[in-house]
Amino acid sequence: MTTRSIPSAYFSALGNDQYRASRATAGAWDPEQQHIAPVMGLMAHVLERSQAPEKPLQLARLSFDIFGTVPIGDMTVTVDLSRPGRTIELSEVTVTHAGRTIAVMRAWSLVDANTSDMALMPVERLPGPEEFAHWDAADVWPGDFIASLEGRRRSPAPGRAQAWLRTQVPLVEGEASSDFARYLGLIDVANGLTLAVDPDAAAYPNVDSTVSFFRQPGGEWVGLDVTAFIGSRGVGLTHTLLHDLEGPVGVLTQSLTIRRMPSAS
Repeated sequence: MTTRSIPSAYFSALGNDQYRASRATAGAWDPEQQHIAPVMGLMAHVLERSQAPEKPLQLARLSFDIFGTVPIGDMTVTVDLSRPGRTIELSEVTVTHAGRTIAVMRAWSLVDANTSDMALMPVERLPGPEEFAHWDAADVWPGDFIASLEGRRRSPAPGRAQAWLRTQVPLVEGEASSDFARYLGLIDVANGLTLAVDPDAAAYPNVDSTVSFFRQPGGEWVGLDVTAFIGSRGVGLTHTLLHDLEGPVGVLTQSLTIRRMPSAS
């Protein structure tokens, strides 16, 4: 992998719900706009910091609706507790830039309880990163965010990819982030792993990401077992089984809008 300098962080906190994005967030479709992946991680980070620590809750389902692109600059991130409770809560996190809504996350938190005697795992764990070839995503995708990642990848079939990703870049400068928030800050990359469509032929950004966890992920590695579906009418879907080094943790789906590049028409 090419040696690169490590940015100080993807974001810095300015106070009063304000955050400033660094150049390390630069996206793959437009290097002057942020990649949504670290924004998703920031939203999870802000939500976790707002939750009462004495409540035995864990984030189980998070849906992200992406309203549009966001320039690399200052953002406001706010949290609203839509449905408070002792064992179930629904929260909403909103990101705005210059008064415009960029993304909204709705998150269900469910009570943490011991159900180890009922545990069921009908899916095989992804082989560890040491069994995959090194892969530099920056050879395919532009943008400083992609360049900040360390990757391993293989493609067992067309429209399929399996990969491990991690980053040494902190999410928010000077603030400790959980494994969960850091994990959320990488999973959106799943959409670009299969290369089911040549990025020079068409853009296929996702307009949403919905992730459901049955176990809280841990560690620095994010495992992605990805299947891409491309329809005949401009819509696609990415379906990803999520893993950490201990095994499967959940499922991610992303709805894609397929836009043919003018040069490829």
